[in-house]
Amino acid sequence: MYLDFAWRYFKAKKSTNAINIISWVSVAAIIIGTASLIIILSAFNGFESLVKSLYSSFYTDLRVVPASGKVLRLTPDQLAAIRQVPGIRAQSCIAEEKALLQNGDYQTIVIVKGVDPSYRKVAGVPEKMIRGVFDTGTEEEPRAVLGAGVENAIGALSDRTISPVSVYLPRKDMAGLDNPLESLSQGALLPTGSFAIQSEFDNKYLITNLGFVRNYLKYDADEYSALEIALDKPSDERKVRAALGGILGTGSQVLNKYEQNRNLYSTINLEKWAIYAIFSLILLVAAFNMIGALSMLVLEKKKDIQVLQAMGADGSLIRKIFLAEGMLLAGIGTLGGILIALLLYYLQITYKLVPIEGVSFLIDYYPVKLVFWDFLLVVATVFLIGLLASWFPASRAAKQPFELRN
Repeated sequence: MYLDFAWRYFKAKKSTNAINIISWVSVAAIIIGTASLIIILSAFNGFESLVKSLYSSFYTDLRVVPASGKVLRLTPDQLAAIRQVPGIRAQSCIAEEKALLQNGDYQTIVIVKGVDPSYRKVAGVPEKMIRGVFDTGTEEEPRAVLGAGVENAIGALSDRTISPVSVYLPRKDMAGLDNPLESLSQGALLPTGSFAIQSEFDNKYLITNLGFVRNYLKYDADEYSALEIALDKPSDERKVRAALGGILGTGSQVLNKYEQNRNLYSTINLEKWAIYAIFSLILLVAAFNMIGALSMLVLEKKKDIQVLQAMGADGSLIRKIFLAEGMLLAGIGTLGGILIALLLYYLQITYKLVPIEGVSFLIDYYPVKLVFWDFLLVVATVFLIGLLASWFPASRAAKQPFELRN
């Protein structure tokens, strides 16, 4: 019954025109706030998906690293047991270390990453080649795949270079050596191609043959830097990690994509919540308008409240009527905001209304992505703010004294 009263109060013409104006201003503010929040979260989701897709090309589903130090020991039996774990699609042994890369007068510091032939099945780097081919060679004739930034830093065109570049790697047994030069192993690599994923990788990684790197780092037969793993399905992660823990013991730890780059994902989540909090302030402004509109409505309907009390209505029913009125304003504003956000989303993905200036970025328009849980969050936020804004006027109406007049 209280919903019928709330609907009649909403659509009925008010004796004071200001009430109508303030009511529609509050609805308009909720529409703008709701649409803005959904659009901003959708744009943020679009960039988040883009960044994650770029990082996913380099970071694998799981990465086994030593619990301490820089050397991971993996015996042939352990590697064979890992291959038999259900849910693992492929695995690749890794040896990596910082090194000095030199090409004539040009030099730069890089991370040399040695990979085995299975690396193609584990990571997406081979699909991100922009020049040449993905060929790491053999231990006797090693070749190098350079990040685009590394390639530029040493002044090389990897698909045309016929002269090898020099790489200086620190040896594992360099401690105690009197001559610093003796602590470095020098090797030669012939560039065969370059990749472009994201500047964090492009500017510091060089990928080459696993045996070459292990040999120059003086690693033993069962020593590596890491083991990278690709899963059949993301849902297999938990059971695969449990199986790896039983095979490897406590000398190593297994990291998923989030744990491999915890800072990135933490920053993304923090920024998203900050954006949500900032744009929720628009809805708080709308709440003040709603408080004013409902307070004036309570004053106008004072006689109606007296009549309802005379008919036996208690304070709870009267409170529900004005709470429902506030929820009606919030609901209309929320629905309008969602429809506008969906329209703008369609226009952006179809016609790319908002471009990204410049030509160096991977895409030329702002990416957007709708997430169902964001809609639930926005709707819940609007209705919570609407409930809080309606509570004071509704409670004031419920507490009005009943007066009998002759």
